[in-house]
Amino acid sequence: MQEVYHINAVDCVTQYEGVASCERISEAFLIPVLEELLQSFPFVNLGFHSDNGSEFINAPVVKLLNKLLVEEQTKSRSRHSNDNAQAESKNNVIVRKHFGYSHIPQHLACLVNAFCRNYLNPYINFHRLCLFAETITDAKGKERKKYSYKNMNTPYEKLKSLPDAVKFLKPGVTFAQLDAQVAKMSDNDAALAMNNARRMLFQTISAAMKKRA
Repeated sequence: MQEVYHINAVDCVTQYEGVASCERISEAFLIPVLEELLQSFPFVNLGFHSDNGSEFINAPVVKLLNKLLVEEQTKSRSRHSNDNAQAESKNNVIVRKHFGYSHIPQHLACLVNAFCRNYLNPYINFHRLCLFAETITDAKGKERKKYSYKNMNTPYEKLKSLPDAVKFLKPGVTFAQLDAQVAKMSDNDAALAMNNARRMLFQTISAAMKKRA
């Protein structure tokens, strides 16, 4: 029995993130999910970087990116995982943390997507803190990355802190609307709601697998 394929899209500046799943790696299943992910970002997407798999490097994806006015598409090099290091790290601390390695049948991808859309993605973007690197240059001119608590923000807070941040928002999206979404619940309440929804999701998955066994 085949399982769902997780997709994780991460903005390289704000760490704003979208997680979704699709039943199969084919145009019919991947393109709608990828479009929903990209449209979920409140700001304009200037570029799209992915691994070099054929599921992302093909004409339908190019057509989708043109439709969404994404200006540039780049890809990782073979056997160079650091080319996509940020997304790879998020796969561990977000995707595997919340979904683990247990089998999820592909026909339940719609349930996983509903959980991501309604609970997981709002939590990680509006209520979960992230560390942001600060570049420090020493006396010899050598640069190194430093992560300090003073630079800890949610992806949404990082977005708002950018100079002229309002210029990056998509047409029809305002910070007032996004602030209202954040204010709906506290960080702890959002985490609790997400964990409760995840528990119910996996109970449903377990029941479905037992029924099919």
